[in-house]
Amino acid sequence: MPSPGESLPKLRQAHVSDHSTLVLCVQRWWGDSRTPELSRLLPRLFLQYFATTSLVAEDEQGIRAFLVGFHSADDERSAYIHFVGVDPRLRGRGLARELYSAFFRRAAAAGRREVRAITSPGNTGSLAFHRAMGFALEEGNRRIDGLPVHTDYDGPGEHRVCFRKTLVDEPSAPASTR
Repeated sequence: MPSPGESLPKLRQAHVSDHSTLVLCVQRWWGDSRTPELSRLLPRLFLQYFATTSLVAEDEQGIRAFLVGFHSADDERSAYIHFVGVDPRLRGRGLARELYSAFFRRAAAAGRREVRAITSPGNTGSLAFHRAMGFALEEGNRRIDGLPVHTDYDGPGEHRVCFRKTLVDEPSAPASTR
């Protein structure tokens, strides 16, 4: 949480013009061997076609966090959170929770009743966060370290843990972010 007198960056809808900045954020915030792989998970098309359902958190220093998500075209009850990033200097202050909560409210207002997400089995931080946000683990076809895993979900050796959160208890809100 922010310290007294300190506020979190303001949320706004993402724009296609944010794409290059978000890619740079991924490169700066992760800055390790995963960076090229992670950057490929964020092609421009997500902001060309799903900007209205994606969010950025911005302050005087620029974009400090983002959530790229969309409403399913094939299942009118579902929404999906694809990629989330938070500036390491702001992690642990509730910014990701605020992004997710805003996404949940907007999805519920649009008639969506569940949100889905995935992560890698070894991403313990993501696993803990999603559980804390009320996501349930979906049963997979294998267990790895006690986790239900969908093997080869994203290709050979690319196993994933799948989550689902029901939004029935989420209050409806206007489509604006705050």
